[in-house]
Amino acid sequence: MRSQRDNMPVGVDGAGGLPRTAGPAGRGKARRGVAAVAAALLMATGSVTVTAQPAAAAAPNYEGDPTQYWNSTLVQVFRNLKGRDAAPGRLARAAAMMNAAIFDAETMYHDKWKVRKYRPYLQAGSYFSFVETPDEEERVIGRTAYNILLDLFGANKLMDSPDQTDYLDQRFKARFGTEPTADDYLDIQVVSSVVTRMRNDRAGDGSDDSTVYVLDGQPGAWRPTGGPGSSCASAADAVAPRWGEVKPFAITSGSVFRPPTPETYSSYAELLNSPAYQQQVAEVRRLGGAASTAATRNERTTAQTAAAWFWANDLDGTYKPPGQLIEHTRLVAKQRGITSKYENARLFTLVSLAMADAAIAEWDVKYRTPIDLWRPESAIRDGGLDPNWRPLSAGRDGVSFSPCFPAWASGHAAFAGAWAGVMKRFFGTDNVPVQLTSEDPHAPVRTKNFTSFSQAAKENADSRVYLGVHYPWDATDGLELGEKIASYVYANKLTCISTCPNP
Repeated sequence: MRSQRDNMPVGVDGAGGLPRTAGPAGRGKARRGVAAVAAALLMATGSVTVTAQPAAAAAPNYEGDPTQYWNSTLVQVFRNLKGRDAAPGRLARAAAMMNAAIFDAETMYHDKWKVRKYRPYLQAGSYFSFVETPDEEERVIGRTAYNILLDLFGANKLMDSPDQTDYLDQRFKARFGTEPTADDYLDIQVVSSVVTRMRNDRAGDGSDDSTVYVLDGQPGAWRPTGGPGSSCASAADAVAPRWGEVKPFAITSGSVFRPPTPETYSSYAELLNSPAYQQQVAEVRRLGGAASTAATRNERTTAQTAAAWFWANDLDGTYKPPGQLIEHTRLVAKQRGITSKYENARLFTLVSLAMADAAIAEWDVKYRTPIDLWRPESAIRDGGLDPNWRPLSAGRDGVSFSPCFPAWASGHAAFAGAWAGVMKRFFGTDNVPVQLTSEDPHAPVRTKNFTSFSQAAKENADSRVYLGVHYPWDATDGLELGEKIASYVYANKLTCISTCPNP
């Protein structure tokens, strides 16, 4: 049964008013026409009866699903980001905010004109209108997505990357044929309330904590792996050391599914002296090196090398690990023939919520457990096993590197487990043949076929060992953590009001 709150008419949200449907800072204009008239009517009467869509400056192009369109936009933004803006948790948070807002806006549309099948992420409710206007569902989704993205990536929102406003404006105009500043009464009836609720829900969530990491300074403890002038030269370069404390989107806390392995060892000395650790180092040493050295023979196969690069996508200009899985979600939805706008919105939201919480839980493991484990290159070189060993992982210039945060556990693996866990539940089976892609510049294979979601996720997790940046238990623990989060998200968010329909 729907709650009274779910069925309440929704108008202007008093907490934030209209979203800023404008370009860069200083380019905004006073809103006129339909929106201004609607605002006046709303204040005077509590309702809006405007039903005509303003004339478009150019013909809209609504080819393809709108949620997929805006996720493609998001993925391109990911390619454009660098430095601190491209941290995995930050990207996953953005995807969850945009897609959850899309879903709540789509839920409001279904409350008004269709039949609601699922519970909203934050809140829904019917809005006031006598007749459905042309392309209303497309406008509800697109205007919500645009405003969330502008909130996240517009003027003065990024630390190390260019303002993305112009790109977002281009994508809006390509879809709608109008400037994003053009009036639309749906801004008042739907978009404002959805965007403001999401903005308020994530305000103060801990994502802006800039605390500098303090090194443990012991053998076995993470330390920077780059030389002077690199992006990982000091403790201050450690990526997002407090991300494990960010407010989750679905799970109760970042530590709720914390794997037991980090707490098995009470000290770094105990860890380094354990046979299990020594076996872990030996495996990544023989499988993850850039090349054989005098002390270490590289035993990685050609297929393992291809897998290492297929799933890497760590470099600027690629869609980054969260973006790769968002793109894979789009590919699978198309391959499986998901044409419902409602179902696409739900699928992308579930995937994004699970990945956002996987990042939070993974960073809890990396920084908030007794062991902040050093990377394999530190273990092998600084540990005195082979001073010439380097990981396969490399930049566009061919110089080896390791991501600038502790190894335990793998973020790639956690994302993969979260993605596969949602996908197999959404489609009702794990055994779905899929064709997936990579855009890592080193990848010898850019398209691969998999027989199941789990097969793809396991290769993703194992690839980090082949790349030389993780230990096998990083992959195993990360994959399991992601799966547990996916299970929780699917059971508790966007749930069916009655029996779930087949996608």
